[in-house]
Amino acid sequence: MPNAQTDDRLIVALDVPNALKGLEIAESLGSAVSFYKIGLGMLTGGGLALANELKQEHGKRIFLDMKLFDIGNTVENAVRGLSQFDLDFLTVHGDTHVVRAAKEGAAGTDLKILAVTILTSLNRADLDAGLIRNGDMEELVLERAAKAFDAGADGVIASPQEARGIRALSESKGRLIVTPGVRPTGSDVGDQKRIATPSQAIANGADHIVVGRPIVKAPSPVEAAQAILSELS
Repeated sequence: MPNAQTDDRLIVALDVPNALKGLEIAESLGSAVSFYKIGLGMLTGGGLALANELKQEHGKRIFLDMKLFDIGNTVENAVRGLSQFDLDFLTVHGDTHVVRAAKEGAAGTDLKILAVTILTSLNRADLDAGLIRNGDMEELVLERAAKAFDAGADGVIASPQEARGIRALSESKGRLIVTPGVRPTGSDVGDQKRIATPSQAIANGADHIVVGRPIVKAPSPVEAAQAILSELS
């Protein structure tokens, strides 16, 4: 099982091509990290097998980042199938029919359904290009978060910049806020457009931060993870 002292507020994103590379990184991080995100990019590279191995053999917590979106029946069936893997978090898009269906699929399990508000790689220009209605980015995120909570979401995915506003919502009481788009001071921004440092994200109300490339691509991943954990503490 994870070291009792491990701070699970840090979730490391294993955004690598296959399970072998993911396991190699997890083993290099050892007891320093207890929570991992496995996303769509690794699905065909053994992602579910890795999730099961990290959970069952290494005692890690697992966040499966699938961002499911489909008709309700399909989402419900997909989530019911995924819930057999004893996962901790699963993402779906924040549309209310999707959230409700996912909660039905997860019924009777400990799987937490997290709703995506607006991807942290998007800005207002991207929403315009996608024909998403006019409005301030943060206002749209808060509205989607509130609707997702009302639909039963256990938490939301949102950028660190919107975490404070979401935490102020009455609907957010007892719910989780998980923030990607976290970049340690001095690290490469990459494709993220709405970012903050780890300590800023937690101060803004996040329960968990997701960090990928600044750890995974560091010369010493464990040192990079430990630096973030030191900042959080």
